[in-house]
Amino acid sequence: MLTLNIFGFKALWSPYFLLFILAVIAAYFFITVKLRTRFHGSEPLTVKQASLFLTSMAILYAIKGSPLDLMGHLMFWVHGITMVVLVLLLPPLFIKGIPAWLWRSILKINVLNALFNLFTKPVIAVLLFNGLFSFYHIPLIFDHIMQNRFYHGGYSFLLFVAAICMWWSLISPLPEYKPLSGIKKVAFLFANSMLITPACALIIFSDSSLYATYHDPEVWGQVMSLCVGPSTFSNLNLSGPELFSSMSLVDDQRLGGVVMKIIQEIIYAVVLAQVFFEWYRKDQEDSEREMNNFLNPTPAE
Repeated sequence: MLTLNIFGFKALWSPYFLLFILAVIAAYFFITVKLRTRFHGSEPLTVKQASLFLTSMAILYAIKGSPLDLMGHLMFWVHGITMVVLVLLLPPLFIKGIPAWLWRSILKINVLNALFNLFTKPVIAVLLFNGLFSFYHIPLIFDHIMQNRFYHGGYSFLLFVAAICMWWSLISPLPEYKPLSGIKKVAFLFANSMLITPACALIIFSDSSLYATYHDPEVWGQVMSLCVGPSTFSNLNLSGPELFSSMSLVDDQRLGGVVMKIIQEIIYAVVLAQVFFEWYRKDQEDSEREMNNFLNPTPAE
């Protein structure tokens, strides 16, 4: 089997994308530290917020700028991992990494506020996110998007924004945008889990390779040319992704569907455990308060 080193440092590590990530991090700290005092009601940046934001940027670079991104064009199961991480792990870290006062400043823009109010409504958010995710994995749509740099980048960004709207219903950092509570969060997570299942099932139970991106040499060549550069790819004289993996295309595809579903279930299980813990803690606090009121009644005036 061939190794990824044949594609060169630039294709493997995307130095320009790394510079973009570093610029975003620099802008983040400039705004949240240097310009913070110019915003009314702003609070100092916490270590937790900075850590979460830096973690989200590190993950973004890992899935879009490191060799993982290139591997996703060679093996569908790697694409499955990076896709789920992009829409289910990265957004909550990003949301929690932005201070509340900065979110309020962003949402003061009337157009953004109107759109945000609409697309963060729980029913709309869950249908929009899962609809875009499933639509993306329709073979014809997937192959078309993968062969166009602008479509691919634009759709990835749109899906990420939809994921933020979906997660906002669960972890909104702003009291005025009240997140769902208690049993509603459980129902919301269950709905998300069910709606994403058909796309994963289509991939897992198919008896043939669905995506020309991985089995058609011409389509794969177009996709790889965009990924590593036309001149680099043309000099390598490669016939297809099977040169980089001993796994059959169907097994690779099935593994991709399985890992997408498993990672999704793990992330939702962690969130569900937090929901039950918060629910239990609030119930205990209410019980203790009622007991204290019973044992120490307030004297009548």
